[in-house]
Amino acid sequence: MPLAELQPQIGRCRSDLEASTLPFWLEHGLDLDQGGLFTSLDRDGIVIDTDKAVWAQGRCAWMLATLYNTLEQKEEWLAGALSCLEFLEQHAFDEDGRMFFLLTRRGRPLRKRRYAYSEAFACMAYAACAKATGREDWAVRSRELFDTFCRVSLEPGGMVPKSDPATRPSKGIGPLMIGMHLAQVMRECGGGRQDEAWIDSCIDEVERDFCKPEHGAVLETVSPTGEILHHFDGRLLNPGHAIEMAWFILHEARQRDDDPRLISLGVRMLDWMWERGWDKEYGGLFSFCDLSELPPQEPVHQMKYWWPHTEAIIATLLAYKLTGESYQAERFKQVHAWAHEHFADPERGEWFGYLNRDGSRSTGLKGNHWKGPFHLPRMQWYVSRV
Repeated sequence: MPLAELQPQIGRCRSDLEASTLPFWLEHGLDLDQGGLFTSLDRDGIVIDTDKAVWAQGRCAWMLATLYNTLEQKEEWLAGALSCLEFLEQHAFDEDGRMFFLLTRRGRPLRKRRYAYSEAFACMAYAACAKATGREDWAVRSRELFDTFCRVSLEPGGMVPKSDPATRPSKGIGPLMIGMHLAQVMRECGGGRQDEAWIDSCIDEVERDFCKPEHGAVLETVSPTGEILHHFDGRLLNPGHAIEMAWFILHEARQRDDDPRLISLGVRMLDWMWERGWDKEYGGLFSFCDLSELPPQEPVHQMKYWWPHTEAIIATLLAYKLTGESYQAERFKQVHAWAHEHFADPERGEWFGYLNRDGSRSTGLKGNHWKGPFHLPRMQWYVSRV
């Protein structure tokens, strides 16, 4: 199938980005009085909670600055990015150098988490805004935040463990996935870690310990040496996470002259988790499933979240671009069509975030402390440039 046959879907991603997604957030989300971004919006864009998630500020700043750097130097995009970044600078850092997770509208701290995902997305924001403005101090701050993320998330003893390590030690795929992507973003912004060996170490650990060819699955949590933990957490599969990691690897393959080993790994991960995650009765991707096809612990496992579908749109298009396999193009069209039929709101813009298994809407939320202008506009931006 020629790539030209996918141009209607690719073209819609670019047009929706500029005509639907960005206008929704720029009109309704930006806090013109206090700075930063509201993300808790209903269908019409009405703010229903004024608290501000720190990682959402970083994600929005990165997204808008990246659009400014790569698509068009629109002043409203840069202004929105800087509003979010400056809100972070003024309010998001604790006295110990770590970042909060949730703030009030005026920036007073509400919650701090053991994870370093606030630091991760702030790292991306500072890198993209440094490129947009030429500010070297922001590039330095980006590198510092990258080091903080790696120290907290990847070094032994850096983060309070989720469960007693003396009883059942474990590790998750999330820090490796995010750490690898941070390095890619910093490289593309012209600074930071450009050593491919560091990215390779993340990929190698994921392949060695989290990919299970004998089961056709990518695990979320394993023992420190990669053994399967035969409990709820150890059997948990997250198709969205695994497919997101797959396209990060496929993206890396493109940066390395279509590296065949990385293409093979990324495609295998995508194929396994598509087979595991795609709902053959109603369509769409399950939020969670179980390695042994037992009932998952999460009661929302059959729900359809917006973000795994955006990751699958990118991953299937990249897989087709790199392999020429027609089944990847068919998957791209399939997930693109299903997502736009069920999540998109052509009347008021943006996407709804949460559906029941049958595709009916679970809530009218367009955003909350988890959903903001990141996964959807990132997909629309990335796909439009393939």
